[in-house]
Amino acid sequence: MGPTPREIGGAKVICFTPIDERHRPTGKCKQIVSGVLQRPAAGLAICQYPGEEGCYLFGCNAGWQSVTDTWHQTLEEAKAQAEFEYDGVSATWQQHAEPFSRPPDSRDDEAPGAESSSV
Repeated sequence: MGPTPREIGGAKVICFTPIDERHRPTGKCKQIVSGVLQRPAAGLAICQYPGEEGCYLFGCNAGWQSVTDTWHQTLEEAKAQAEFEYDGVSATWQQHAEPFSRPPDSRDDEAPGAESSSV
C-alpha cells in the first residue's frame, strides 16, 4: 500500500492500518456495494468529517480510496467494529491525527458547583 493520506474523501484520517498477514477477515460482516459483495479491504482507516462528532470506518483499496464505510458514534465503537470484521486489527492501529473535539455542551458553561434548574 502507498503512504496513508491525511484525508480520505474529505474526512480527516484519525488512525489507520494496512490489512496484511497479521489480520484475518472474520466473515462476520459482509460489505455489499451496488449489489456486489466486496473482497476484504487492503486497509482500514477511521476518519472524521469536520463539524461531526461521529466517525467512519472506511474499508480502503490499495490506494487508500474508500470502498466501504460504516458510521460510528465514537472512535472506540469504530475500532470495535474493525476488530469484529478483522481479527488482530486492534494491535496494529497507527495514530495519524487527533479527532475533532466535540462541540461544548451547554452545561460546560456553568460555574463549578452550579446546578441547573427547570422552570
